[in-house]
Amino acid sequence: MKRALTFAIVTLMACVSLWAQSKPGGTQEDRRKWFREMTQYKHEFLAKELGLTKEQEAKFFPVYDKMENETRELNRQARKMEKSVEEKGDKATDLEYEKAAEALQELKGKESAVEMRYFAEFKTILSKKQLFKLKQAERKFTHTIMNHHRAPKGSRPQKK
Repeated sequence: MKRALTFAIVTLMACVSLWAQSKPGGTQEDRRKWFREMTQYKHEFLAKELGLTKEQEAKFFPVYDKMENETRELNRQARKMEKSVEEKGDKATDLEYEKAAEALQELKGKESAVEMRYFAEFKTILSKKQLFKLKQAERKFTHTIMNHHRAPKGSRPQKK
């Protein structure tokens, strides 16, 4: 389930990033700004859902962001290989297809290894209850973002 959540978040971020790239006037700075806003919103959401103290927030989010960056990089590398093979189409070799397929299959295991490594660190910052609620809060965040994305544009809350 946590792999599906991580995949959903990364996919959502990648889709929005691609959308911003294709949008007229969508600059690299626009994407960075959107990403910073999304990260800030996620921090606020998780802090509220987990009931983090200010001290916990100061310790937790730098570690959490490091974990997110590592899993994002793993995804980027696997998707880069996948895209390369797709672009070659019929000219791709069996070995290239095999290596890309392996990279995509290994991705879940690598993401899990990264998450387990950081889980040990989270144990020193969060209470047992907060630790338990973390995955639930991440799923709820993803669900909230997906529902917002699906909502008709006129019914979405406007930014201030």
